[in-house]
Amino acid sequence: MKGSTLIKVASQSILKNKMRTLLTMLGIVIGVGAVIVMVAIGQGAQGQIQRQIDSLGTNLIVITPGASSSGGVSRGAQTYNRLSIADADKIRNESLYVNAVSPVVWTRTQAIGNGNNWRTSINGVSTDYPVIRNWDLQYGRFFDSSEVRAQRRLVILGHTVAENLFPGEDPTGRRIQIRNVPVEVIGVLEPKGQTASGSDQDDVILAPYTSVQTRLSGWSRIFQIMASTSTPAELPRAQEEITSIMRESHRLSEWEENDFTVRNQNDIADAAQSTTEVMTMLLAAIASISLLVGGIGIMNIMLVSVTERTREIGIRMAIGARGRDVMTQFLVESIVMSVIGGMLGVAIGFGAASLVAGATGWSTAISPETVAVALLFSAGVGIFFGFYPARKAAGLNPIDALRYE
Repeated sequence: MKGSTLIKVASQSILKNKMRTLLTMLGIVIGVGAVIVMVAIGQGAQGQIQRQIDSLGTNLIVITPGASSSGGVSRGAQTYNRLSIADADKIRNESLYVNAVSPVVWTRTQAIGNGNNWRTSINGVSTDYPVIRNWDLQYGRFFDSSEVRAQRRLVILGHTVAENLFPGEDPTGRRIQIRNVPVEVIGVLEPKGQTASGSDQDDVILAPYTSVQTRLSGWSRIFQIMASTSTPAELPRAQEEITSIMRESHRLSEWEENDFTVRNQNDIADAAQSTTEVMTMLLAAIASISLLVGGIGIMNIMLVSVTERTREIGIRMAIGARGRDVMTQFLVESIVMSVIGGMLGVAIGFGAASLVAGATGWSTAISPETVAVALLFSAGVGIFFGFYPARKAAGLNPIDALRYE
């Protein structure tokens, strides 16, 4: 029997009992729809995390202090700080793969201006910082290298700080006070939003690291060193090169462990993405239980169909149909029900994902691969759970089938 004929006969058989067919497909519809929604939420979360990580900077490498220990007890990461401006300069001068380097000096204090005040982070950075972070200016300009050397009292406000001190205004050229030190605002950063951990990237003030060291924090050590490469492919080699340069700068022997940590953007992304991938798989696995229930429903209704159509099967065999023809017919009926249910489930999944995104504000994403896998899986459910009823139909004795009442 031709494939088109098989599908036509299967469709006619399914349409004879529309309500029963619809109820049978309901499990597949719910199962596929649930899988689509769960995967959409998971993939949306992965995309959101990736965008947040990308907002940290372009091809980012972060060097932070290492761990210290006392009496054999570790005090944890970033408790042994030997990072210095000399380290940043050495990386800038000797690295072949790094195209931008910035030390970061950090302090937190109150900023006062325009009759308002706001407690925020003050980051002392170099002129390479906006390149590393891929951070444009909304207003004004960034400070230059001569102003860094001169320890000028200049600041660039993050969007959150600007809105709290100068709501609805361009504060360029205005003065604010940070820890009793008057400074001039020369720019405002474009808003970046939250990080993957939920902290506000725009709640910051940038200033020359020399000014922060001498006038605000009083610390000679730096909080971290940021660097970037021209392309993502150079990140691993740049990371190895920075590690070698830092060990030489800190005069570490071969047997001594690093007193610093070098991580690149991919390490951060991989750690975050692996978590969301596990959660997406877990959600999809839970939703797939509905497909199992739907498959059992299909097998049940196909067994009922075999019983109801025993005489029809006998007639087909009596006029020359082979067992494999009967088996193929019932398998096709099962697959057609599953695929139709799968397509309805995909449509419902799209709608439900949009409703979830609109109601909760979560990011959702549905890839063509997810839809294809859902449809293939629904067809697989039809084959798996339709095989036993189809085989039972093919194994009927034609004479007994014709005598069946």
